[in-house]
Amino acid sequence: MAYDKNCPFCNPMDDDEQNMIFENETCYFLQRNREQNVFEGCGLIVPKKHHANALELTKEEWNDTYELLQAATKYLESEYSPDGYTLGWNVGEVSGQFIFHSHFHVIPRYNDETHAGKGVRYWLKQPENKRKILE
Repeated sequence: MAYDKNCPFCNPMDDDEQNMIFENETCYFLQRNREQNVFEGCGLIVPKKHHANALELTKEEWNDTYELLQAATKYLESEYSPDGYTLGWNVGEVSGQFIFHSHFHVIPRYNDETHAGKGVRYWLKQPENKRKILE
C-alpha cells in the first residue's frame, strides 16, 4: 500500500504539532512539538510511501533515508549540540512500533541526561526481559 488516508505519517501536515524540517524525493525529516519537552531535538525520518515496516523499503528509500540522516544530524549539531545519538527502527508491535508506517528515530543524546550512557541494549538486557526457555 502506497498511501493510507488514516495514517499520521502519510498525512504529516494534518497534525499542527508536526514540523517538516527537510524532505527529499522519497522521505521527510519531521519534528513534533510535543516530543521536544523530553527528547530535545528528536525527530523521525519517514518514507512518503506507506510501508508497514522498514523491511519493505526500496533501495531508493534507504538511500534517501541516509541522505536525510546526514542533513538532520548536521542540523541537530548546529541547533542543539548533542553529545551523541540513539538511532533506530522499531519493526512490529513487539519492538514498540505503534504507528504502522515505517519511521526511523533520530534521538539526540546529552551528557547531562539522567539515562546518559544507557542505550537500547541496556534496557533490553535487563534480567526481567530474559525469555523463559521451554524445557
